[in-house]
Amino acid sequence: MGRHFGDLARIRYIITYSLSPFEQKAFPNYFSKGIPNLWRRFTASFFKVAPPMVLMYATYTWGNHANQQSKRKNPADYENDV
Repeated sequence: MGRHFGDLARIRYIITYSLSPFEQKAFPNYFSKGIPNLWRRFTASFFKVAPPMVLMYATYTWGNHANQQSKRKNPADYENDV
């Protein structure tokens, strides 16, 4: 009655290996290698990403503030109106 979903195509010259989920460790070397690697990758990319983001945020807030100021009416223009 046909093939199963995983066996729809036959791919030649590709060998795949897998481990049983019961033989794998869920968090191997998590504290000894994982957290230091996370910190190293964070510090390596932080100084490349953070300054442009801070600059763009400052530009965005300045632009919004300038826009709000330009939309306000000047009260001195309406002092002599009755």
